Amino acid sequence: MVAADVEKFADESSEERAELVTGLVRAGCSAGRRRADTDAEVGLWLRSGHLLIRTLGFGRVLRLLPLAAPQYARTDTPSAADVARLKRAVQAVGRRSWLVNDDCKTEAVTAFVLLRRRGFKAVLHVGVREHPFAMHAWTSAAGLCIPDADPRGHAFTPVLSIGC
Repeated sequence: MVAADVEKFADESSEERAELVTGLVRAGCSAGRRRADTDAEVGLWLRSGHLLIRTLGFGRVLRLLPLAAPQYARTDTPSAADVARLKRAVQAVGRRSWLVNDDCKTEAVTAFVLLRRRGFKAVLHVGVREHPFAMHAWTSAAGLCIPDADPRGHAFTPVLSIGC
């Protein structure tokens, strides 16, 4: 493929590009949908994310997110079942791990990275509440939040949202 082919591909309409990509997938030149992450992969992302947050700090990890979670979007949206499956996996692995121990920042960053690596739109929120003062992080996609946006019934006001 030469530069002229790339320019022609960029100038085509989205329908023509989708048709070309579909042809490449059928021909075996490209993979189709990425499969769902296993519990072992989720656990690896959770532990590595937790260690990064503990060593670099949450703010620096948020600045590094574009490297781990590319911003490309699929035309289809994630199904609620896929997001619910990821939520169960993240929370189950997070509660079983003595290292992560149900940390909202780690769970939110992990869910954000895994959803974005599959090409889905996800938004990471950091929120606060005043009385008593507390901070909380969560990722929202397909109408679900990982972890819950209001744990124990406390409402948090989003002060930072990272997404599209």
